[in-house]
Amino acid sequence: MHAITALRRASCFSGDAGSDAGGESAAAAYTLIETAKLNGLDPEAYLREVIGRIAAHPINRIAELLPWNIGLASPVRVAA
Repeated sequence: MHAITALRRASCFSGDAGSDAGGESAAAAYTLIETAKLNGLDPEAYLREVIGRIAAHPINRIAELLPWNIGLASPVRVAA
C-alpha cells in the first residue's frame, strides 16, 4: 500500500481528523515521505530508521536525520 494512502486512511481514525492540528501533522508526514523519495530513499525504510533513532538523537544534531544527510547503514535507495 502506498504511504500516502496509508496516512489518509489512518487519519480517518485519529482524533485529529478534520482539525488544523491533523492537517499540519498530515502535511509534515507527506513532506517527509516525498522528500525521502526525491532523495532516492525508500520512504518506509527512511521513516523506520528515523523513528528508531530520534529518541536518543541529540536535538542540536537533528539535521543529521534529514533525508539528504541520513547515511543509512543499509541501502534503501530506490532504483532509478
